[in-house]
Amino acid sequence: MAAGEPKPSLVERLFEHRGALQTFFQRRIRSKADAADLAQEAYVRMLRISDQEAIRNPVHYLYTVANNLVKEHAALDRRQSSAIDIDEAPAHEELETLPEFDGDLDATQRVARLGVVLQQLRPKCRAAVELRFTHGLSFREIAMHLGVSPQMAKKYVAQALGHCRRRMARLG
Repeated sequence: MAAGEPKPSLVERLFEHRGALQTFFQRRIRSKADAADLAQEAYVRMLRISDQEAIRNPVHYLYTVANNLVKEHAALDRRQSSAIDIDEAPAHEELETLPEFDGDLDATQRVARLGVVLQQLRPKCRAAVELRFTHGLSFREIAMHLGVSPQMAKKYVAQALGHCRRRMARLG
């Protein structure tokens, strides 16, 4: 730092850890897009701290904030997944509840966007969705294919639907 230049803020100094922070989130939530959003939120929360100079170990504090964000994200996912009762509607109706796209998009573009969103899912979630909606299998049949319980198959589909709703809404 040259003489006369202002000292970088705490968040500016911590920003050099952004790659490692995103990797931290990716390993815990398995969504690259959500990992980037959570990393940004961690820095926003650091900016909101009124007495930043009181923090003895800023990197440790940043990862404490990040860990809390992972917990919040998991709790939000659980609430959203449990709020979806996928037994109430047939498979074709479940997909119809996804947010609408702009009227300018044709069916090919809609399918392409949905394909991008589906690729963000963990493999078992993606397989459960494919088996449910492409092949019309019951949760018991999905469970047999994936080697999990029917309840876990249901949970995979619910998690996938929640993810699709959130991501499709962001893509607008």
